[in-house]
Amino acid sequence: MLKKVLISIVLAVILIPSAVLAWLYLRKPAVAPPANVKVAMTPERIARGKYLFENVCDCGGCHSQRDFTRFGGPVIAGRVGAGDVLSALLEDLPGTVVAPNITTDPATGIGLWTDGEKIRAIREGIDKHGRILFPMMPYPSYRKMSDDDVQSLVAYLNTLPAVNNLLVRTVLNFPVGLMITGVPQPAGKVAPPPRNDRRAYGEYMVTMGGCGDCHTPLKRGQPEQALAFAGGRVFASSSGTVVSANITPDTETGIGKWSEEFFLKKFYDYKDYAEHGPPAVSGPKSFTLMPWLGLSQLAPEDLGAIYTYLKTLKPIHNAVETHPGTN
Repeated sequence: MLKKVLISIVLAVILIPSAVLAWLYLRKPAVAPPANVKVAMTPERIARGKYLFENVCDCGGCHSQRDFTRFGGPVIAGRVGAGDVLSALLEDLPGTVVAPNITTDPATGIGLWTDGEKIRAIREGIDKHGRILFPMMPYPSYRKMSDDDVQSLVAYLNTLPAVNNLLVRTVLNFPVGLMITGVPQPAGKVAPPPRNDRRAYGEYMVTMGGCGDCHTPLKRGQPEQALAFAGGRVFASSSGTVVSANITPDTETGIGKWSEEFFLKKFYDYKDYAEHGPPAVSGPKSFTLMPWLGLSQLAPEDLGAIYTYLKTLKPIHNAVETHPGTN
């Protein structure tokens, strides 16, 4: 009897992981065909797309080559959307992670993609060739991007000058490449955010800006939801190490004592840098990955809505040293 039990245990230990691995290998992502849509290239739509690209979503922060010797890592002239190897900058990524060339170059960019294929990649994480995008590209959040906004973003992408920049493809370590198969989901139709509801519109802006992605610590590679927005995510890079701040309304360790005027000023203090060029990084404490340059150009009503939403979050006491070892 004992021998049979031991055999059963051994078989279970062998077969269950094997079954899980087989399921991961065979599982297919939820894929919808790209929409048959041609984006209207109106001045208004292109301007909105530029605003989303540069100031809200910070697309250029990953998909451009940047100069991290200067505050905020401004994009190198002529390299907007040309793509970059992110794992060469950020440590602890699970393999070779590449933000691809998203310029209109037909050979190395997305110049041959349809507008529907671009929309699907942005919101659903499936590229032109049916490949799954690594969700460091925040398509789980962009799934909530409105139809109007995603079309505006594509309209602006269609205006980017072609840059021939051939990059290697993303290659993820085992088993991460298998585990992301379940992440893509069809977005369907998404209505525009309710601008007359300041809190709801602020939540939309926070989601599009990926604030929670950076300001939530990771535990075993996954966001620690009990500390959502409480800061503490470590970004170790070849240029320095920074830790995201607590942006919950905790009065001691977060933004609980901040007035809306003070909150807006924190961002608008960097307007001059954005408009005239940021200074050189003067030491570890002046290194940042926070997209201050782009966010300093947000409209007051958008920043105000973000503030309104953040103030409704659960206060979490979590003291963070944003530049460890520099005090």
